[in-house]
Amino acid sequence: MLTIIMECRDNEAELAQTLSALVAGAVEGIVRDVIVLDRGSRDGSSKVADAAGCRFLTEWDMKDVVRSARGDWLLLLEPGARPLAGWVDAVVDHVAIEKRPAHFSGSRSHRPPLFSRLRRRPALERGYLVSKRQASATVASGMALAEMAKRGGARRLVAEIVPAWAMKVMRGA
Repeated sequence: MLTIIMECRDNEAELAQTLSALVAGAVEGIVRDVIVLDRGSRDGSSKVADAAGCRFLTEWDMKDVVRSARGDWLLLLEPGARPLAGWVDAVVDHVAIEKRPAHFSGSRSHRPPLFSRLRRRPALERGYLVSKRQASATVASGMALAEMAKRGGARRLVAEIVPAWAMKVMRGA
């Protein structure tokens, strides 16, 4: 039903955080596969991905990545982002009745400072759920995941997500 796709570069700890949050989806049987697109990591990102059973790609064409996804829906995430309790049900409900893309609600416990909220937020901060068919129709070979998430028209899911930047704040990075 669902393929998770992330881009990373030296995000070993963040990748581990996100993958641990996705276990509920794997247990429920909705996560079919996870694809990690690496942009030149020199840390243990590949080992984390391998231990979790992810496909770890160092070279790719985005059209081929979308085409090879096992799920009918794609969930694009930033390493370090963590969907919170209830995300599985929210995604299942969405794909059962909706055809358009969606994103998670921002975590009420992890809000950016006021001035940051006034600026445009990164496209993947709240994840991006899109059908494989829609992604296939709009994806270009050199496209990054964030560009795919900028398509607009996304519905807000009732489930929250802790953004990737929150992990860096907690670690003091």
